[in-house]
Amino acid sequence: MQGPAFGKIAVFGVGLIGGSFALALKKAGAVREVAGVGRSAASLDKARELGIIDTACARPEEAVRGADLILVAAPVAQTQAILASILPHLDAGTIVTDAGSTKCDVVAAARAALGERVAQFVPGHPIAGREQNGPEAAIVDLYTGKKAVLTPLPENAPADVERVAEAWRLCGAIIHRLAPEDHDRVFAAVSHLPHLLAYALVDDIARKPHADLLFQYAASGFRDFTRIAGSSPEMWRDISLANQAALLGELDAYMARLVQLRGLLAEANGAGIEAVYANAQHARHNWIRTIEAAEKQNRQGGD
Repeated sequence: MQGPAFGKIAVFGVGLIGGSFALALKKAGAVREVAGVGRSAASLDKARELGIIDTACARPEEAVRGADLILVAAPVAQTQAILASILPHLDAGTIVTDAGSTKCDVVAAARAALGERVAQFVPGHPIAGREQNGPEAAIVDLYTGKKAVLTPLPENAPADVERVAEAWRLCGAIIHRLAPEDHDRVFAAVSHLPHLLAYALVDDIARKPHADLLFQYAASGFRDFTRIAGSSPEMWRDISLANQAALLGELDAYMARLVQLRGLLAEANGAGIEAVYANAQHARHNWIRTIEAAEKQNRQGGD
């Protein structure tokens, strides 16, 4: 009888992302043991209580000893320190990956921390999330049908890249590949900017003298638009700073578009406003149809 795909995995950060990864692999029968490392004993205890991890490790060497795969699922600003802490204990056959939402800074951190052993690090980014944080937020099907983007390094062995891809596939994800630079440009536009805008809107409303009245009447449209402002401020602070150049470019373009729209509104130019709204509606409908088609193909066995 064939054993699990992974003997032992170590997860640094046992919250939503790392915890869901561990739960999915466990459900698939793909791992024998999950060792967890976190910033607090309380989060590790909760993760063990919830069945996310089997072993709570106070020191990195305990977690990485004998691990087939290590996932770094902590805020991206912590990547270099975590990698540096595991380097002295890293087995030659262990593969390291991450789940960071930015990749150029993570690659630079990996090169600085791991040096000539950077070949063991395969950068990745699962495109899934919720606004909740911590081990309690982890769910077994978070990655089902979602994209996981790998941004391999020239030094990576193809077999190691495939091993990381296999782990995400076992979680239910669909594998995509991008260069780190392309990844950061893409996600500055479609993920990092929307988070910045959602945080900015809720912060603006909250600072108004009549904020309580405004929130009293905020309904589903406001809830949908601002849902992601419930995400971890620490994590999104790190992402914003890590992808600063690309995010500033997208923010400048968006501000220019707002100025244009403001001009149309000031002129009471109904036709111009409707044209912008109609173009946005058309683009969004096309995007939704594309997503639905892809999900249907995936359910029916397409790739």
